[in-house]
Amino acid sequence: MMTIEEALQYIHNVSWVGTIPGLEREIELLDRIGNPQDHLKFVHIAGTNGKGSTAAMLASVLAKAGYRTGLYTSPYIIRFNERIQVNGEQIPDEAVCALTEMIRPHAEAMADHPSEFEIDTAIAMEYYRREKCDIVVLEVGMGGEWDATNVVRNTEAAVLVNIGLDHTQVLGATLWEIARTKSGIVKPGRPVVLYQQAQRSVEMVVEEVCRELCAPLCRVDFSALKPLSDGLDGQRFDWKDLKDLRIPLLGAHQLRNACTALTTLAVLRGRGWNIPDEAIREGLATVTWPGRFQRLCDDPLFIVDGGHNPQCLEALQDALRRYLPGRRIVFLNGCMADKDYGDMFNYLLPFSDEFVTVTPRNPRALPAADLAAWLTGRGERAVACDTVAAGVRKAIELAGDDGVVCACGSLYMIGDIVAALDEWKAER
Repeated sequence: MMTIEEALQYIHNVSWVGTIPGLEREIELLDRIGNPQDHLKFVHIAGTNGKGSTAAMLASVLAKAGYRTGLYTSPYIIRFNERIQVNGEQIPDEAVCALTEMIRPHAEAMADHPSEFEIDTAIAMEYYRREKCDIVVLEVGMGGEWDATNVVRNTEAAVLVNIGLDHTQVLGATLWEIARTKSGIVKPGRPVVLYQQAQRSVEMVVEEVCRELCAPLCRVDFSALKPLSDGLDGQRFDWKDLKDLRIPLLGAHQLRNACTALTTLAVLRGRGWNIPDEAIREGLATVTWPGRFQRLCDDPLFIVDGGHNPQCLEALQDALRRYLPGRRIVFLNGCMADKDYGDMFNYLLPFSDEFVTVTPRNPRALPAADLAAWLTGRGERAVACDTVAAGVRKAIELAGDDGVVCACGSLYMIGDIVAALDEWKAER
């Protein structure tokens, strides 16, 4: 059998096959292995921001309700196994190896070879089938209509979270086009949960799709939310008849994501799923979702946030005002060269004391020295570090006893940041 290193090398070395739309490759691959997805039921989640947090809340509650619950998300933060979970437990290395070995000959026999994400999705579907999952909370990789996850049929609910401009080169240049693509996960006659959108035009697109497919539409009602308390330890709130709920996730946007999860749970109850109030309470209180304004350390206070588009950065800006008013903040940053990093830093400059730049481990990464030079050209204090580990130590040094380190800009460097911080703690 393959080792985990061999399995991951094979998975990650699979080449993408361009941007030709269509689900033919995923359909063929799953057909070759017996269509495991047809033995499963799904909550399918698409959107620009909030997919992962909402998915994590739903999976946590459904597991507390006694259902064997799969969770499929992307990207991973530290290790591949994070993406495929059952009842909060990551897929074991042995299963990754066995399933990769099983799927590999089928993938290589295809005239049109599947992509890495398509192979990942096939591994996940077969794993959930073998684990006899009652329900799978399935996060779209990108878009919706042509995403590999959209081969599923047994959708208990389609959830459309906050939709904004992202991946415009693939999904479309306008919000209308992107909303239409993401609405592609809606299935005929199956309920749809819609987050309250900033643009009415987005909601109109979803309404039209639901009419076309006779899919019942349930809107998330943010007016039913009553915040009670908010701090670095978490948030408490009421929602409709549910009183004093708690989530450990921070930021006002996470309360809106919680409302989306709660609305989805109400829809599932209407479809016959037994989800007691206590399961909702416990599931929300114990949910984990790394890399989103996450507190990694208290001495010094070290925050990490993987937000990388305007909506995420607005949420980060709100969280900085809310939780760290008047604090000295040293930003630890790395970003992709193809992102509008100038726009990103406009959100951060009002809060910054100093910047430490690093190069994320990604072929698209902007070199740390280039980012530091750009920042100093804007009149900011910035220092470049050769490695993420060196950047973590430098940021901690600059923050001092009373400052805060906020690492942000790219999900791709969070795993290295966590490892470097753990090493620093162990040496203290």
